[in-house]
Amino acid sequence: METTSQLATSEQKVAFITGANRGIGFETAKGLGALGISVVIGARDIAKGEAAAKQLKALGYQAETIRYDANDSKTVDAVYEYLNKHYGRLDILVNNAGINQEQLMGNNNSSTVSTDTIQQTFHSNLFAVIALTQKLLPLIKKAPAGRIVNLSSILASLTLHSMPNSPIDPAKAFAYNASKTALNVYTVHLAHELRDTNIKVNSAHPGWVKTELGGDNAPMEVADSYKTSVQLATLDSKGVNGGFFHEGESLPW
Repeated sequence: METTSQLATSEQKVAFITGANRGIGFETAKGLGALGISVVIGARDIAKGEAAAKQLKALGYQAETIRYDANDSKTVDAVYEYLNKHYGRLDILVNNAGINQEQLMGNNNSSTVSTDTIQQTFHSNLFAVIALTQKLLPLIKKAPAGRIVNLSSILASLTLHSMPNSPIDPAKAFAYNASKTALNVYTVHLAHELRDTNIKVNSAHPGWVKTELGGDNAPMEVADSYKTSVQLATLDSKGVNGGFFHEGESLPW
């Protein structure tokens, strides 16, 4: 970790991004760093997180790493304590970390998916997100313009799944899709609760990206995957709240 003298100034925004040592999370960290925002990477493997922070610092961005593991509740408390001690607030929370244990394409496993797969997927993609967000919300409320971005997926859309000739029809991985649909529900509810505050909460579909989760057949390169998250993380006071977006376009629930 960095010393306090190397951390953000009181005027500089601070962002915490889970799972940001690689993939979409890392590109999001890079995009926010380029805007002068101090980035805190949350990573299960602290060595990998520090390597990612080193890459960002080589670009001239302010970055550091703290350990965050969706399966370790103690890390949630540690993240809060660290951010509170060194910053006293949190301007941006990007809930990027998530898992998939199923074949996404050409697969409808609704009648066969195991309870263990459903529980593990929901834990990482929903329950852990809620626990972290609730813990950090007091710090986000201290920011002049708090922003929460939940990394969802177009596969969460019930409207698109159920329509005739659906563009996402082949992707019926039940546990993953349902967990992201539930995450969208959390976005809607939390945004409604916070609607009279300076905090905005939105869901982001980054695109079908060539990550470990998205696979090699995905059309979007990882380098382009940051756009929606960064856009929603830096909304001005007139920006949207409680929506589901991809690169500025609203997606159907």
